[in-house]
Amino acid sequence: MQTNTRRVAQAVVLVAIGVALAPFTSFPIGIARVNPTQHFINILGAVLLGPWWAVGIATIISILRNALGVGTVLAFPGSMIGALLAGYAYRFTRNLYLSAAGEMIGTGLIAAILSAMVVAPMIMGQTMAMTALVASFLSSATLGAVIGVLALRMLDRAGVVALHPHTAHVATHD
Repeated sequence: MQTNTRRVAQAVVLVAIGVALAPFTSFPIGIARVNPTQHFINILGAVLLGPWWAVGIATIISILRNALGVGTVLAFPGSMIGALLAGYAYRFTRNLYLSAAGEMIGTGLIAAILSAMVVAPMIMGQTMAMTALVASFLSSATLGAVIGVLALRMLDRAGVVALHPHTAHVATHD
């Protein structure tokens, strides 16, 4: 029971950080409004909690960003796919850099292509250049993933979290 309570608390904190920083870190790059903080949060959620927690956190942040007017419908595929791939990359490899690569591939390539081919025309009623979306999404995901990796390494060095590359979980210190 305590483990689930801790995970929920960590998820709530990550959602709060993502929503609180969104108005200050959300800006247009090319034809999309990007938010590197989302990708930073995706890396933290993926590593600390796992892939499905990271997707849940990304979904809630996307809903709240849209409600606050600092996001678009593109926030959903742009955050959720990267979170899922980052989480699975970390789960199977225990490598922060491969988790970051999962975020960048999931968001910067897969989500951008899905957004250009499905979300923009079918939901937004717009056409968007795929190359422009890839450039926007990839730059946002790369910046956020780098910050996420740096933050986790600093938290590990400070003893706040213990990243064990050869174990099945990430332990947090009380």
